[in-house]
Amino acid sequence: MPMLEHIDRIDHRMCRACNRTLRWRLIHPFFSLISRAGDGPIWYALIAALPIYAAVTGDSTGHYAAGSLAVAGLAGLMIYRFLKTRLARERPFITYPDIDCTNQPLDRYSFPSGHTLHAVMFTAITVAWYPTLALVLVPLTALIALSRLVLGLHYPTDVIMGALIGFGLAQYMLHLLPPMA
Repeated sequence: MPMLEHIDRIDHRMCRACNRTLRWRLIHPFFSLISRAGDGPIWYALIAALPIYAAVTGDSTGHYAAGSLAVAGLAGLMIYRFLKTRLARERPFITYPDIDCTNQPLDRYSFPSGHTLHAVMFTAITVAWYPTLALVLVPLTALIALSRLVLGLHYPTDVIMGALIGFGLAQYMLHLLPPMA
């Protein structure tokens, strides 16, 4: 177990370092807003906008892309909830008193980061269908992932695994329903 203890120490140090940036006055409101957007509103708006885009432009791919995002979103939700309840890793602010929790978590456990899982998954699928949206979605996804560390809600390994699971789900969905040219 020395390797796991070493990873846990690194996880704690990195989480604490990110969380300490809250001492700067504008950091908390910014990352709080980013994190709340990652709760779902951005992704729901994206799913709703794609069929509207398709109707306005006459491009039928928006319906398929939106359907792909919706199905992947449900799959991601089921997977992350299953893992969180089975693995039951306490959040950093619960385990370590030197980490401040500045936003109320949506659920009790930490592993994996559902925000990161969904942000990576939705971004990867959307960018496969509409590559120009990468200019907005990739930075947003990175900020959502970082917000989880800054706000003391997740460890780096939670975020990394959320990203890997989200990317894997996106690749599977894109295999099932590849973007139309």
